[in-house]
Amino acid sequence: MTSSSSTESPAEAVSEPTPAAAGTRRQAARTRTVATRPSRKVRAIQAGVVVVVLAAMGLATEWRDADAPATRAAAEQTFDPAKYGAETFPKVAPLIERNATPLTELVPALKADADAAGEKYGKRVGSSPYSFPVSVDGTGADLNGSLLALTVEGLPPGTQVWVQVGPAITGTSLRDATGTIKFGDFLNQVQYSDAGTALNNEVRTKVLAGVQPNALKGKKISVVGAFTFLTPEVVTLTPVTFEVTP
Repeated sequence: MTSSSSTESPAEAVSEPTPAAAGTRRQAARTRTVATRPSRKVRAIQAGVVVVVLAAMGLATEWRDADAPATRAAAEQTFDPAKYGAETFPKVAPLIERNATPLTELVPALKADADAAGEKYGKRVGSSPYSFPVSVDGTGADLNGSLLALTVEGLPPGTQVWVQVGPAITGTSLRDATGTIKFGDFLNQVQYSDAGTALNNEVRTKVLAGVQPNALKGKKISVVGAFTFLTPEVVTLTPVTFEVTP
C-alpha cells in the first residue's frame, strides 16, 4: 500500500529569509564597510601630516657648494683669522684713506647733529654706533698705556684725541668704518668678532712696527684711521697710517 505523504527535498527544506532578516544583514554589511573606511576628518588629518612632512623635507634640503664645509664644525675650522687679516687689511686701509674726513670738520658736525653727521660721514651696523674714517694732524702728548694723546688745533675746546699705538689694539672701528664687511659674511658672531681683532693685529704689525711710543711726545704726527663714535668729546683712533715728522 502506497503512502499518500511525500518526502520534501533539501532545497525545499531551506526556508526563504524574511524581509526583516535580509534588511538586518544588509545593515550589518554597511556597518562593517563604514567601520573599515577612514572618516573625512581622519583623512584630512592624514593629508595634513603628509604635507608637513614634505615641507620639512624641503626645508631640510639645502644646496651646498662642492667646496663648502660639510658641517658647522668644519666651517668654523676653515676660518683663519690671521689669514683673513692679512688678506683684508690691504683692502680696508685704502678705503679708509680715500674716504677720510678731517677730524677738525667731523667733530663740530657731530656736536651740531650726531645723527646727520653719522649718515653723511660714517657707517654703522644695524643700530650700533657710527664708525668714521678720519684724518688728523697733531702733536704727540702724554702716553697712557696703549694710547697716545694728540694735541690738535682747530677742535672744539675740551676735545680729547687719542691714538692707539699698542701693544694692545682694541675695538672694531676698522672692521665697521668702510661698510664693506658684513655680519652675513661670517658663520657666527665669534668669527665676526675675530675679523675685527685680525684687522687690529695687522695695525700692530704693519702700521706701528718700529714706532716707539715713549719717544713721541712733542713730535708732529699725521694719522689716518677710524674711530667709533661714543661722544664728540673723546675720539680714539685706530690708525691705518701713522707718520712722524722728524
